[in-house]
Amino acid sequence: MLTMTNIKKVFRTEVVETHALRDFNLQVNEGEFVAVTGPSGSGKTTFLNIAGMLETFNSGSYVLDGEDVSHLNDNQRSKLRNEKIGFIFQSYNLIPDLNLFDNVDVPLRYRGFNAKERKSRIEESLEIVGLASRMKHLPSQLSGGQQQRVAIARALAGKPRFLLADEPTGNLDSAMAQSVMELLKNINKAGTTIVMVTHDPHLATQATRNIFVKDGQVSDIDTEQVAASAADVVAMPAAQA
Repeated sequence: MLTMTNIKKVFRTEVVETHALRDFNLQVNEGEFVAVTGPSGSGKTTFLNIAGMLETFNSGSYVLDGEDVSHLNDNQRSKLRNEKIGFIFQSYNLIPDLNLFDNVDVPLRYRGFNAKERKSRIEESLEIVGLASRMKHLPSQLSGGQQQRVAIARALAGKPRFLLADEPTGNLDSAMAQSVMELLKNINKAGTTIVMVTHDPHLATQATRNIFVKDGQVSDIDTEQVAASAADVVAMPAAQA
């Protein structure tokens, strides 16, 4: 589904050169739910931006769903991104003056679907996230968790093969975060491949696979290691008390 080989990404200014990714290698198979963890500044967001074709890279190759995107131009990347990839961000990026129906509708209009097709997709995606009865509500009338569900519905309406989630529960309390995680797991079970960046080891353990990014490189880790890390976080306050 996704194969990155020896990806290198360097950010340059007049005085400094920062290697965000170096010899970055990763393969994500169709149907996987991959949680990406690692310290701040390790390259997680750069990886996600390259995976979503929001950023280019200096060298290496990137094959998405069988197509080598390394040499595509801007228009070709945009077309492939719109057809294959859905995005979920920490900040929900909803338009406050539009109701839920119209928020989900925005990217579908850009893709040129007719009104009947858009309506069907919007209603179906809002039903999946449990908000079909509130499609005429404004974002301000919803909780944080519900707003994130709308953002997920917006991504699902495009019927993506691949879902990229950047800290999708970062602005939520633990109960709402788990609710969103359960929704993502159900979406994955229905066949959508998901890659999720998270700082929460409790959520990472619920993915089908965990990878760890440090200094611009990646390694697989097992869920037992992540679970042990999560247990340490929980035990720390008690040990300090």
